[in-house]
Amino acid sequence: MSKRDYYEILEVSRNCDDGELKTAYRRLAMRYHPDRNPGDASAEERFKEINEAYEVLSDPQKRRAYDQFGHAGVGAAGSPGPGAGFGGFGDIFSDIFEQFTRGGFAGFQQDPGRGSDLRYRLELSLEEVATGKTVTLDIPGSVLCDACAGTGAEPGSRVEECRTCGGHGQVRMAQGFFSVTRPCPHCGGSGKVVREPCRKCRGQGRVRQNRKVEVKIPAGVDTGDRIRLSGEGEAGERGGPPGDLYVEILVRPHPLFERDGDDLACTVPVGFTTLALGGEIEVPTLQGRAKVQIPAGSQSGTIFRLRGKGIQGVRSRSPGDLHCRVQVEVPVRLSERQRELLQEFAAASGQGGSHPQQESWWAKAKDFLDRMGL
Repeated sequence: MSKRDYYEILEVSRNCDDGELKTAYRRLAMRYHPDRNPGDASAEERFKEINEAYEVLSDPQKRRAYDQFGHAGVGAAGSPGPGAGFGGFGDIFSDIFEQFTRGGFAGFQQDPGRGSDLRYRLELSLEEVATGKTVTLDIPGSVLCDACAGTGAEPGSRVEECRTCGGHGQVRMAQGFFSVTRPCPHCGGSGKVVREPCRKCRGQGRVRQNRKVEVKIPAGVDTGDRIRLSGEGEAGERGGPPGDLYVEILVRPHPLFERDGDDLACTVPVGFTTLALGGEIEVPTLQGRAKVQIPAGSQSGTIFRLRGKGIQGVRSRSPGDLHCRVQVEVPVRLSERQRELLQEFAAASGQGGSHPQQESWWAKAKDFLDRMGL
């Protein structure tokens, strides 16, 4: 028995777009879903057929192959795998749920009245990051109303159970064979009704007030890291649970060091005589001063590694390294005697062997110019 045309199954034209295809699929899948047609074998078979057609036509590559070669072009790809008979039904359910949320019930949370989460961006220096510290933040937000203790009711008045939801905070809404639970529209999901709102907080159970929060910053944090303080966010409405506070770390640029993970890097200007003759230089680290031995004949750009002089990250077992890149500094404002000495050095350098990299480069350049006939 030959298979039916997929476009015919979905009742769409061959040049339909993705939106038309999806709309047709949802309409037919709703009509022939087994839950709506219990015991109807033909409806179940039609539902599987609809899913198979949509699986192929909703995939651009499979659709092109089907348009060119028909069922032979998609082969096994067009056949639904195990459990495919009910594939895509989650999309249908989500559409209906979206209809409910568009009706004004979007944003329902498992904890009605939960306070909002807060975010605080904390700038730290590299030195503070290396050692860690404890900081006190001034957080603007909402706190429990001390007059009503967060109930939202005027002191001396009663908080009653919501009659609409029976104190559960939720009501069940049915549409066809679907049943969806949503927040009670009368009490807003709290399960309680305040007859006489608190005059200080106007029934909200919270008031605006800055508060101090102490945060321990562990050593090794980096830009983008977040520290979560549970329950330090906005106070909930009418005694609801508070939100959380997220402290986002931003490390300020350092005048000497650049950070790469646990490693640090810095550029150290050095006189050419030190590089030529060798010597010892002193460099700064986050732990203090350190000595670096420069071998004679070192080139500008050479990197010297100081093990363990970097930063120990939050999840690292040992600190990183400090990479010092030496950079030759050409002297300026020469005295007459210095100029004479440099001229003597330049004349002596003409004998060869003093600048091996320079001589090698010019040899390659000369060979290139000769080959080009220039």
